[in-house]
Parts: sequence; C-alpha cells; structure tokens
Amino acid sequence: MSTRTINRVAGRGDGITGDGRHVPFTAPGDRLADDGSISRGPHYNSPPCKHYPTCGGCQLQHLDDASYADFVRDRIEHALMAQGIEIQDIHLNPALLSPSLTRRRAALKAERKGREIKLGFLQSGTHNLIDIRSCEVLHPALTALFKPLKPLLMTMIRDRRTAEVQLTLVDQGVDVLLNDVAAEGLEAAEAISAFCETHKLARLSIDEGYGLAARWEPEAVTMTLGGVAVGFPQAAFLQATWAGERALVAAVAAIVGDAHEVADLFAGLGTFALPLSKTTKVYAAEGARDPILALAAAANRAHRPLTSEHRDLFRRPLTPAELARFDAVVLDPPRAGAREQVAELAASAVPVIAYVSCNPQTFARDAKVLIAGGYRLTTITPVGQFRWSTHVELVGAFTRAK
Repeated sequence: MSTRTINRVAGRGDGITGDGRHVPFTAPGDRLADDGSISRGPHYNSPPCKHYPTCGGCQLQHLDDASYADFVRDRIEHALMAQGIEIQDIHLNPALLSPSLTRRRAALKAERKGREIKLGFLQSGTHNLIDIRSCEVLHPALTALFKPLKPLLMTMIRDRRTAEVQLTLVDQGVDVLLNDVAAEGLEAAEAISAFCETHKLARLSIDEGYGLAARWEPEAVTMTLGGVAVGFPQAAFLQATWAGERALVAAVAAIVGDAHEVADLFAGLGTFALPLSKTTKVYAAEGARDPILALAAAANRAHRPLTSEHRDLFRRPLTPAELARFDAVVLDPPRAGAREQVAELAASAVPVIAYVSCNPQTFARDAKVLIAGGYRLTTITPVGQFRWSTHVELVGAFTRAK
C-alpha cells in the first residue's frame, strides 16, 4: 500500500501532501495511506482539549509547537509571495507563541432552549453551539465564570433566543458584557448585584438594544499599558494575551529605536504609544472616540509627552506634509489594513515605519505599496498569540531606501 506524506499546513489548517491533497487534522510528517488511514508523525500533538475539534475556537491543537511556529511563518511568507514581494532579503524572526491558558478576552454565544442554557463557541462552518465546560486557551479566570453565568443568563434570555457574552480580564478582574438580553425590574437588578459581588467582577454591562450600560462597576475599570492605568471603555480592543502584547511592543520599540518624535496611528488605548512615551514624544491618532479620550486622560495624569487626536485615518489619513516632523511611524490598523494611510506614507520622507498587522494578506498588499514608494521591508517578527488558531499577527520593519 502506498502512502503520501503531509508536507505543510495550509492557511485554513488542513495538512497538504506533496501532490496537493488536503487532509484535515494532520501534521507535517503524518502519512496518508490509499485507504485513508493516517500514520502519525513526529509533529502530531495529542489535542489537550476534550472539545477539540468540534469547538470552533481552535483549528490547530493537533500541531506541536515547532510545526505551529512554522505555520505562522509560512502564512506570512505565502502572503508576501502572492504580492510578488521577494522574501530572500527579509529577515524573518522566529515566531513568538503565547502559552496556553493565557488568553484574556473571549467572545462567546449563549443559547437558551427551555430550561437548558448553552455557553460556548459555534462549531466551525455551522450554527451549532458547542457548550464549553473547559478551555485550554482562555485564562482560568474567564472559564471559572462559565458555569455560574448560566443561571443568571437563564433569567435574561428568552426561550429559543441567543445572546452574546464578552469576557475580558482587566486590572480589577473580569469585565463582562452581555448583548441581546433583558434585565428589567428590581429582582433582576438584585440578581445582577449579587452575582457580581459573589464572583468579584470588575464590571458587568448590558446592551438591551439601546446601547451599553454598566450595571455593576464598584470602581473605574482600567487596563495598565506601558505602566499607565488607562480607563477601559466597554468592548474596547485589547491584545489577546500579555505575552503577545509584550512581544509586539518589544518588536515595535526595537524598530523605532531612539527616534525623537513618533506617530502612533490607529493608536487605540495606547498599547504602543504609552510604552514609547516613556522615552520619546508621541503623537497618537485613533478613529474610535472612547479609546482616544481614555488614552489622552491617562497620558495627562501620568504627565507623559503624548498628544492625541480623534481622527478617522481611513477618511483623513495624515499627509506627507503632516508626517514630515516624525522620525518614525507606528501603524496598527484593523484587519482591513491601512490602504489610504499607506499611500500617504509611501509618498512621505518618514525614515522608519513599524507596521503591526493582524492580517498577513492586507499587510502584504500594503507592503507592496510602501516598497514601490521607496521603502525596504527589512525584518518581520511573527507573533502567534491566538494559540492553536489560524490567526497570525506580525510586526514589519520598513526603512526608507537611501
């Protein structure tokens, strides 16, 4: 009986043989026989989670760390090559992987059917909700709330309806946000207060269809970034893990170096702006109002040399004239990339750009524009903070060619 060897893992997580056959849940080195049976190779990892692979939260628990790191790097290399970018002169650092049990935010679904409540993730490619009892990715402080949340949700979700549950680990504990629920009257208010007090929540907010409202917040909720406690708006963006955040910040700091004045574009709450402001002047721009106001207030309290602007960088990117005063630019756009801002950067004289991306495809698209404008892509640091998923992040270093 002949066999085929799995050579690599494709973008969606399937193993691929030398002749191009896709085989789900296989690792490099596994061997596929003609009858469909699989002999496991040295890079196959026995999945630690009992919900894998039906839960849609992970796609790659069957890979060991070495092949998972290779997958992260391969995603980036293939995205660059698809844009015609030569990769042989780009230094690709080893992938930095976040440990298990450290993810500090999660977006879950809750579903009520009669007296039963499910809380978990949707099975991949379906509307089937998998009831999660444990998770090898999330921080234990989040999973500890799964079971006690269910009785509370039972009183808030109508039969045959679903709701969204967002959990985030902040400085004061767990921040809970519930969407598409109803909690009216004194009895509901007392139940919420008792639950929050029992489980020492940092905050519980509810959107009943009229916007978010905090129903429990004994003290102002914050997230410490760069040594500064920043007010944490409801549903604000946060890097998925502490390890991932540290890796991204370190890579950006290495690229920026001793720049005297830096622009942080798509700054959010200040993940990069606040650490950089310890040693340099920073201008921070962000299109979302609440995060940039929180960043400005925190920087003022800490007396950091940071100025901020509420600015939609998709509709009104910084022009080359505005960019001329900066020694370096940090760019951290959403998954869609930064097409409009990158076009202006490509026409600018900014010496150094640190591009943080959560999407290798849009990063490669934007990198092509910067390279055509005279920049060199010198270094890429891959970061795998969404452990065992196909989601890949990176930091790219661009320098203007002399």
